[in-house]
Amino acid sequence: MRSSWVIFVALALLTGCASPPDVTLPTTPAPTQQQSSTTVPPSAVDRGMPPSEPTEVRIPKIGATSSLIPLGLNPDETIEVPPVEKPMQAGWYKLARTPGEVGPAVLLGHVDGNRQPGIFFRLKELVAGDEVEVSRKDGSTARFRVHRTEQIAKNSFPTEAVYGDTREPELRLITCGGSFDQAAHSYRDNIIVYAKLI
Repeated sequence: MRSSWVIFVALALLTGCASPPDVTLPTTPAPTQQQSSTTVPPSAVDRGMPPSEPTEVRIPKIGATSSLIPLGLNPDETIEVPPVEKPMQAGWYKLARTPGEVGPAVLLGHVDGNRQPGIFFRLKELVAGDEVEVSRKDGSTARFRVHRTEQIAKNSFPTEAVYGDTREPELRLITCGGSFDQAAHSYRDNIIVYAKLI
């Protein structure tokens, strides 16, 4: 098992969501990897899946399906986002866990872009009990059940809740939401979906 870590973010995570007519990707500090002071017990590890890169996400409730591209860090250490000119493309944050492993895996997608709805345009509609499926490179499928969805201001982004170590395999889906800030060319809030492996 890889060493567990807690990821810290100084400011809110922004997924680069923007709306027409102009698209400007925000620049925010990216997570850095640090060793966690807590150790996940072996019993929790048994409930997870081995590491395997995700290849596709499917969310039946909102009719969303996308291949997944790996997202890392830009040269300025901001978080990469899927290309906004392809708003139906989702991505996975490769410096976190892979979906199905013990700990939080993170998927990012645009709410809109390039003058059209994005892959996570309807993400805010997810409620407890809805399911998310993630296909993995090893041929397996990680199935998650949503346990909560929240809309929160980007300047109050819940860093520890999203990136902190967990004792179970979990998934986070993140996009933008709320009102649109014309000056910043981005939305003021984040929509965050929390789900656990079934």
